[in-house]
Amino acid sequence: MFNITAWNRLRYSLYAPVYDLIADRAFRRARRRALDAVDWWGGQRVLVVGAGTGLDLRYLPRHIELHAGDLCPAMVARFRARADALGFDFDAREMDAERLDYPDGHFDVVIMHLILAVMPDPEQGIREAYRVLADDGQLCVMDKFQPDDHPSGWGRRALNGITSVIATDITRQAGPLLRGAGFVIEEDRPVMMGALFRALLARKAPPATVDTGSPD
Repeated sequence: MFNITAWNRLRYSLYAPVYDLIADRAFRRARRRALDAVDWWGGQRVLVVGAGTGLDLRYLPRHIELHAGDLCPAMVARFRARADALGFDFDAREMDAERLDYPDGHFDVVIMHLILAVMPDPEQGIREAYRVLADDGQLCVMDKFQPDDHPSGWGRRALNGITSVIATDITRQAGPLLRGAGFVIEEDRPVMMGALFRALLARKAPPATVDTGSPD
């Protein structure tokens, strides 16, 4: 059986030496716009999921408690080197985004840039982000998405059979993914290539208060 997780680890190990040449300049503006939407304050616990080589780091404040995870050891090594050079106090680990090694409600902010379109099970990845966020915690997402109100046609689905193996899924929809996990979307705006790449800021709403119908 084809193991997508193992394939992703292998291909990103191969991409790692040249990843910055491809993904740095192309996504600078989109990364900055996505992270500018976050409500930052001192001492926040922040997790970067699918952290890659650390291309988000230059747009993060220094006064945070920074954690990062990536499936690929070569990417983690490059993230550590960049975070050290930029003066961050951080913890970076090899980690599967679908099985985060953190307790419930641990983070104030979770960042997921350019990862939802490559995960084997994005629904599980979003559920994990929801789990590790504190109530009212913020989720910052930036990726390529199919419009929420326009399901993929047969041509796009056929092409996706190729692109999902060598690069990325082109049929995923952000709104259903986030709302299905329990997030409330506060911002959703195009940031690159028309509306293909979108940045979303969502919040983990606290559990609804149940009305028991008790008499006054």
